[in-house]
Amino acid sequence: MTPIRSAALLASPIDVGRDQAAREAARELSGAGYQHEPLFDRLQREMSQFLGDLMSGGGTGGGGVTSLVVIAVVLAVLAVLLLWALRRFSGGRRTESGAVFGQRERTAAEHRAEAERLAAEGGWAGAIQERLRAIARELEERAIVSPMPGRTAVELAEVAGQALPPHAADLRAAARLFDDVTYGGLGGTREGYLSLTALDERLRSARTGVGA
Repeated sequence: MTPIRSAALLASPIDVGRDQAAREAARELSGAGYQHEPLFDRLQREMSQFLGDLMSGGGTGGGGVTSLVVIAVVLAVLAVLLLWALRRFSGGRRTESGAVFGQRERTAAEHRAEAERLAAEGGWAGAIQERLRAIARELEERAIVSPMPGRTAVELAEVAGQALPPHAADLRAAARLFDDVTYGGLGGTREGYLSLTALDERLRSARTGVGA
């Protein structure tokens, strides 16, 4: 073979079929360099390759329409998963930074006993928190308000105030006090705790209106 013919063969492009290219890619990915690739990076790369293969199939004709439909379905699924993840994250954040109740579930009597214990020790902030939780749980146990995970003190006051209009203003004040000592960095006081204790006693004998 002459040098000129050899140079021409080397310079000519190599036509590799789709099946052969896929086999070459699979063999390359099975190498040691890809064994420790993070799962997220691998999924992202495979998804990008999948979408690239669809787009390279042509934008006209039946194949192009099918590719566009598949891409639309994939994007819709990704959007649903993203929304689900965001809601799950925001729900977790809300439970930690805004909800009346914590992770441990207690009865109204248990919250009330814990509030009295903390008050006896002078822990007014904790006593205020537990007394409002006793109020919230009492309203749930009496079916005055429906249980709702992640409900804030303000939301509790709004719902309970609709069911018990004469106590709506006191419930809003109690919610503000709870938020002040829990998230506002304010220290609780004996007076604040006694106001919640009195509200708790009034609500225990309160009755909802006919149209509530």
